Amino acid sequence: MGSHRDHAIGLFQGMFEKNILTFNPGWNSDAQQLEEFTDVRELQRQLKASGVSMLTEADENSTDPAGFMVVDADGNTIMLDQHV
Repeated sequence: MGSHRDHAIGLFQGMFEKNILTFNPGWNSDAQQLEEFTDVRELQRQLKASGVSMLTEADENSTDPAGFMVVDADGNTIMLDQHV
């Protein structure tokens, strides 16, 4: 079987219009920076190269914290929000 990792679920009433799934590249489940991770801009490039349309985009020329959002086939928003 695969390894089991910790997960955090956040409930934010009124912060977002619809349900949203958020990933935070670069953080562990305690919001501590990981030694190694795939930068959000690289994830964005890979998704765009696969034909995924972006709802919002990270500035690919930046190095600061960044994020982007996509909508899945069921209409759910998925946000990749990198804080490091």
